[in-house]
Amino acid sequence: MLELFYSTGMRLSELAGLNLGDVDLLSDQVKVRGKGRKERIIPVGSRAVQALRRWLTSRAGVIQPGRGDPRAMFVSRRGGRLTGRSVQRAMHQLFDAIGGDELRVHSLRHTFATHLLDAGADLRAVQELLGHASLSTTQVYTHTSVERLKQVYKSAHPRA
Repeated sequence: MLELFYSTGMRLSELAGLNLGDVDLLSDQVKVRGKGRKERIIPVGSRAVQALRRWLTSRAGVIQPGRGDPRAMFVSRRGGRLTGRSVQRAMHQLFDAIGGDELRVHSLRHTFATHLLDAGADLRAVQELLGHASLSTTQVYTHTSVERLKQVYKSAHPRA
């Protein structure tokens, strides 16, 4: 889940609602249903694809015929779909274990967007990946990138 959050920038509710049929490991992409039931396709990075393949192997041992939700990508030990709250709890346990007391699931979404913008991604492309209806919503993530640009300018420009 951690790899998928960081690789795609998807929302907590989008990850919890993922079905097996939404994930295409051959094309390295995932279909998510966002706010307003809008669907979008998001590319998935190679590390997240590897993690998903490992998870699917483990998941196969959990799902039993007639029990749980066979369509759900992420399931509990009993085979039921993980709720958004269950995903959040699992992620917070992970954050606590690594000493990231201030980290939240949304921090991964923010980091995803910031890293793309810092690497030169187009703001409209990031808007599309995040599933934002308005560009002004995406612009919240540009503040960190502007600070990064200032650092690069100061360190590289001869008259900075």
